[in-house]
Amino acid sequence: MDASPPRGSPGEMGEGMLPRRSGAGGGCPVVSCGVVSDTTARMLLLLLGIIVLHVTVLVLLFVSTIVSQWLVNGGQTADLWQNCTSGTGAIFQCLTSSTNEWLQSVQAMMILSVIFSVLSLFLFFCQLFTLTKGGRFYLTGIFQILAGLCVMSGAAIFTVRHTDWHEASENTSYGFAYILAWLAFPLALASGIIYVILRKRE
Repeated sequence: MDASPPRGSPGEMGEGMLPRRSGAGGGCPVVSCGVVSDTTARMLLLLLGIIVLHVTVLVLLFVSTIVSQWLVNGGQTADLWQNCTSGTGAIFQCLTSSTNEWLQSVQAMMILSVIFSVLSLFLFFCQLFTLTKGGRFYLTGIFQILAGLCVMSGAAIFTVRHTDWHEASENTSYGFAYILAWLAFPLALASGIIYVILRKRE
């Protein structure tokens, strides 16, 4: 009588007993596929978080640069570009802002911050597809840090010199656009630092 072990017994299967997922290439062990999927999901979440942070900074920069809410005094509002006064029937009358050199400096800083941040986002997507494995996003991070420094410089100049434009009074206060400009500074700086320390992985 033939005493050889039946086909498919543990002695003959060896590593073949390890469960595999079906696929065109024969699949991979379930444990390995799970690890790869988990790592990929984490990388995608990290990438999504970085993009959301960058877009948030861009929105803050755009709003703080455009909206007429840097200074508020009753029915009057002022920003970097115009002074607006609310009249009857909720009609706003707006005049061009002062041509003071310091105000032009603030305008230039805010515009540069928007340009640098847009360039940084564009460079990030370019480097995402062209950078070699293990490379760092230095160029992207530098432009984003420059955006943060520009908005900080603009907001600081406005804080120090705005009394040369509008006399300080009890009713005068900073508007939300001014606050958003200061909020954009640490977020842009943090985003730039993340880009600098980030390494590309496959």
